[in-house]
Amino acid sequence: MSQKECAIVTGASSGIGAATARALADSGYDVIACARRVDRLEALAAENSAITAHHLDITDQKSVDQLVNDLSDRNVSVLINCAGGAFDGATVLNSDPAIWSKTYELNVVGTVRMVKAFTPAMQKVGHGHIVIISSTAGHAAYENGGSYVAAKHAETSLARTLRLELNGLPIRVTEIAPGMVKTEEFAKIRYGNVDRAAKVYEGVAAPLLAEDVAEAIRWSVTLPEHFNVDSLVIRPVAQAAQHKVHRTK
Repeated sequence: MSQKECAIVTGASSGIGAATARALADSGYDVIACARRVDRLEALAAENSAITAHHLDITDQKSVDQLVNDLSDRNVSVLINCAGGAFDGATVLNSDPAIWSKTYELNVVGTVRMVKAFTPAMQKVGHGHIVIISSTAGHAAYENGGSYVAAKHAETSLARTLRLELNGLPIRVTEIAPGMVKTEEFAKIRYGNVDRAAKVYEGVAAPLLAEDVAEAIRWSVTLPEHFNVDSLVIRPVAQAAQHKVHRTK
């Protein structure tokens, strides 16, 4: 891996994205850490000279185009799509269609924008790796999560479709599907209530952390170029399935 090649990480202002930026920088990549909250990105970049902060809103095509322009002289070979999120815990019948649109736009359409924007750069470099952070919600439905489940199923399908369409090109496509991950913001944003968010992890001795997911990403990216991880489902030991979580209380 040339030191001049770089990895783009979206959603890098917190959680899995920030942990991934750190992990890839420590592994020798020049990392472009992207998100909307530039102050957080700058604090992250201050930790490691291999990390560069860059404002990005993947729901805005002009913002994506600006990133492409700003990185036109860089050898982008890795794209980690971490930006995403859930915004409700409602049943389908009680849900707000606007939330469905917001969830799909961020998780799915935003990822499509990034893939379209930077796959040509990978072709120019001569190899590349697209990583899509989906979820176990993209593999099995559950109640009160329709908007997020639908979006994550779409991301899983996106990864599978890309792998077919890019076959013959030296570009790997990997889906990482985490189960229960305890980060500082995901559940709080989804439920809008600190107490309700805390109950998601209540009694679970050791949920996955952002650093655990980042390690899975780092591992898949640093494998030999002929070795592709199609899909990697990761869960804490306490979580046997979406509906089967061991809690100590």
